Amino acid sequence: ALLAAAAGAAAQVPTGATVDVQPDTVTVGQPFRVTVHVHAPAGARIVFPDRPDSASTVQALDPRTVTGRDDAAGVDRAATYRVAAWDVGSQPIVLPDARVRVNGAEQRLPLGGATVFVKSVLPADSAQRVPKPARALFVAWPIPWWILAVLALIALLFWWAWRRRRADAARAAAALPPFERARREFTRVAALGLVEAGERGRYVALMVEVLRDYLAARFPLAGLSLTVEELLAEVRDAPTIPRDRLARLLADADLVKFARRGLTPQQAVTMGEEARAIVAHEHAASAPPAEGEAA
Repeated sequence: ALLAAAAGAAAQVPTGATVDVQPDTVTVGQPFRVTVHVHAPAGARIVFPDRPDSASTVQALDPRTVTGRDDAAGVDRAATYRVAAWDVGSQPIVLPDARVRVNGAEQRLPLGGATVFVKSVLPADSAQRVPKPARALFVAWPIPWWILAVLALIALLFWWAWRRRRADAARAAAALPPFERARREFTRVAALGLVEAGERGRYVALMVEVLRDYLAARFPLAGLSLTVEELLAEVRDAPTIPRDRLARLLADADLVKFARRGLTPQQAVTMGEEARAIVAHEHAASAPPAEGEAA
C-alpha cells in the first residue's frame, strides 16, 4: 500500500506492517512476545496500539516497548508486547490498527491475523479418568444407645456437682460478716497479679467494687446502683465513714474507669490500699469496744 500524502516523493515510499510471534506454541499463562514492525516514509509518525484487545484471551503482561530508527530512506519502528494466553488451542492475537501519519494524511494498518497455539498440559487420556467420589465429612461409628445414655448421665452429674459447689461457696460467702468478706475479697483481688500484668485500671476497679460491696452491706441505702454523688449523700451522716477520703477515692476511680486516666503501678497500689484502709477505718469505728478498753 502507498501512503497518499499531500506532497513530494515521500508519498511514493511503501508503508507496511508485519506481526511476529515468538514462540508460536506456548502453555496457558506462559509469557511470549508479539512484535509489530512498521516501515513508513521519512518524516512519518507511527502510532502503535497500547495493548491487545482486553476482551480477547491473549492479555498484556507489561507495557509495550517501542524501538526503531529514522533516516533518509524512511522510518522503521518495532513495538514489542509481552503477553500471555489464557485458553488452549489456536488463539487469535487481537491488536487494534496501527496508524501512520505523514504530511497531514493518515493511513491505518490492520494488525490482525496473527495467532498463537496454546497446548494443554493435561495427560492425553484425562477425559477417560473418573475421579473418586468425595469422602464423607464425618464417619458415623455405630455407638450403642446405652453408652450414649451413660455419658449423658455422667455429664449431668458433673454439671449438678459444679452448680452445687458454686451455690455452697456463695452461701458461705454471704454468711460471713461484711468486714471478713471484704478482707477475703481484697486478698483475692491482690492475688490476681493485675498490677504486675499491666491491668492497673482493672485492679483499681475491683478493689473499689469490694469497698462498695462492704458499704452496701453495712448501710442498706448505699446500694451498688447509686452514683458516687448519691452514695456520698446517703452516707453523709454516718460518723464512722471518712467521707472526704471516700469521695476522693471514688472520684479518682471514676476517672480511671470512664475517662481512662493513666496510672503508674505505685498509684494503682496506693488506691487499692486506700480502699482497704477506708473499710478498716469504718469497721474499727463501728465495732463496740472490748471489755478492757471500756474499763
